[in-house]
Amino acid sequence: MTRTTTMRSITIITGITAALTGAAQGPLTLGLQQAMDLAAQQSYNVRASALEAQKSIARSKEVTAIGFPQINGEVKAQNFIDVPKTLVPNFFTPGIGPEYIAAQFSLPWNTSAGLTLTQLIFDGSYLVGLQAARELKVQSEEDLQKAQADARNQAAKAYYGVLAAEEGSRLVGEGIPLLEKSLREVTAMLEAGFMEQTDVDRISIQLEQARARQRDFQRQAEVARMLLALTLGTPQGTPITLTDKLEVLLADANEAALMEQPFDPGTHIEQQYANTIVRLQELNVRNDKAKALPSLAGFLSHQQVWNGPSFDPGGEYPFFPTTVWGLQLNVPILSSGQRHHKLKQDQLGLEQVRINQTATEQRLRTLAEQQRTQTRSASDNFRTAERNLQLAKNIFDRTSIKFTNGSASSFELTQEQGNHLLAQQTYVQDLVQLLIARADLRKALDLY
Repeated sequence: MTRTTTMRSITIITGITAALTGAAQGPLTLGLQQAMDLAAQQSYNVRASALEAQKSIARSKEVTAIGFPQINGEVKAQNFIDVPKTLVPNFFTPGIGPEYIAAQFSLPWNTSAGLTLTQLIFDGSYLVGLQAARELKVQSEEDLQKAQADARNQAAKAYYGVLAAEEGSRLVGEGIPLLEKSLREVTAMLEAGFMEQTDVDRISIQLEQARARQRDFQRQAEVARMLLALTLGTPQGTPITLTDKLEVLLADANEAALMEQPFDPGTHIEQQYANTIVRLQELNVRNDKAKALPSLAGFLSHQQVWNGPSFDPGGEYPFFPTTVWGLQLNVPILSSGQRHHKLKQDQLGLEQVRINQTATEQRLRTLAEQQRTQTRSASDNFRTAERNLQLAKNIFDRTSIKFTNGSASSFELTQEQGNHLLAQQTYVQDLVQLLIARADLRKALDLY
């Protein structure tokens, strides 16, 4: 990973902090693109992935530091309550007295201070570890990109959900005044003796159904706004104003052109992630082989030691220095098959991830074509529902006029009103399916 990538991770964290500060200051006014950008900055998953990327940078530096000089210091003071004694041959009075006598070779107080410098000179596993640390940074960056793409996709769906629910509420609300007018007229006719109570009841039922449907859409819009706030990573209750109009988004030529967009799985973030896993597993195999190589390290140690009958360092008795340097060579000789079997496991693991790499490519191709087909079907269904909604509205409007003129019964009016409500419901459902299909197609093509 390059220095540019590292700086980009730091920039992401800085942007997240700034975005959080801005989000806490007041209401949000967002277009679709702004909502997706905000989600890619401060959604909860993105923030966690950004921190994980920062951790990978620190982990890489930690691994690199293993090959640099390591210095450790030690200070120790000890007092022998009982000074150790050792039996030695009696050199003082040979032939007289015991053959061995107890001798004391240490003093009650002992103090030492020292520094030790160690330097790794060669270790095959360390060299492989450096490469693995760089690949882990790449993997963390790819995790972040995946989280950002998911956040953009979820934000787009939530944004569409709010607009679709509000559109449903608006459509149902258009028919309510006509029903209220018809109910007033038929009630007046009932009082004048020209209508039956059944006619009033039929229209009353249709009016209550329309009002219930409108309330349902309004509640759906409220829930959709909560989901949007969750996706954006903003506190619940934050006022969010959506500036993009539904008809503009539906007519967006770029979105419609997605169905013909060429697809290259090699540039997809999922494929890049699978490639990174293969490289990491290849490094695992190389690390197993490197463990069979010797490792060489050097060391330099300096120590000052003081001994005395009472605690008085540096007083009557001076410190005595000890300095030593050397090399340490570790040579693996026999592991009774452990290294061999570990290598075999990782080689099999490498074959597994290569199979997954190929499967990922094929899955991405299949998913892209599947989403194209679903988007085309959703587009056709929506156009049909749009035409049917207009036809149902025209029929209902004509039937309302006939009912006012006395040439249509309340049964016909309520029947056409029911057909109109059903057409509205189908229209909204197909609208949501089209918008979600477009969002999923964009994700499948890795265009977020």
